[in-house]
Amino acid sequence: MRVLFAFVLLLCSLPALADDLAQLYQVAGWPQQRAHFSDALSAAQQRYRNSLPPAVYQALVNNSNQRFAPQAMDQRAQAGLRQNLPDPGPALAFFQSPLGLKITAAEVNATHREQLAKHANGIPKIEASATRRLLIRHLAQALPAKEAGAEVSLALAGVAADSLSQMIPGLLGADQAQGLLNSQRQRLMEQIGADLDNTLLYVYRDLSDPELEEFATFAESAAGKAYYQAALAAMRAGLAVGQSSANLAPAQPGI
Repeated sequence: MRVLFAFVLLLCSLPALADDLAQLYQVAGWPQQRAHFSDALSAAQQRYRNSLPPAVYQALVNNSNQRFAPQAMDQRAQAGLRQNLPDPGPALAFFQSPLGLKITAAEVNATHREQLAKHANGIPKIEASATRRLLIRHLAQALPAKEAGAEVSLALAGVAADSLSQMIPGLLGADQAQGLLNSQRQRLMEQIGADLDNTLLYVYRDLSDPELEEFATFAESAAGKAYYQAALAAMRAGLAVGQSSANLAPAQPGI
């Protein structure tokens, strides 16, 4: 009887968990960030239109559109989050709080096309007190920001690798090309990490010192670590890092 009761409780909890994950995906800004990524991708495609041979350009566009199809990206990311975050409740509670909403707004604003264009040549040096710099250092150590940046770079490079493999068959197998890209992950993280504190000072410039401290406390907590580890895995899944475009499944209708 106790086993049956536990099974019934489990079945009853599954819709709630699914709802929590869906809410977390929304409130933490995932759809907006994916939309901003799509905007940046479209802008990059336009920049390369006149600088690449037509066949090469079209191969890049086709591969990037296939790999980064919005609905498929959302489905892969949500599946990754679901797989890696068994209990989304604590993260959902944090991101639904006034501070969590403020953090999401700051992060979404930082990746808007206007902000990216404004700082295409880098973010200016941000002046901050020693206390604020210490808080940002704690945050930089807790958030997987440099890892996330490296994954974005690898995903974009993966498009070029796929296109090269298609244009010159036999030069590199798709898996071999992706393996070579993955070997660059540590170098990319080191490059991003060199200016990470200044980047975070800019992104979270509207947060007060107490708010930064509360944010860092969450990020360093067990619940925060669980969320950000799951978020990194979900982002890798959404971007299809390390996968060939030819092996990606299309988006499932109605999901």
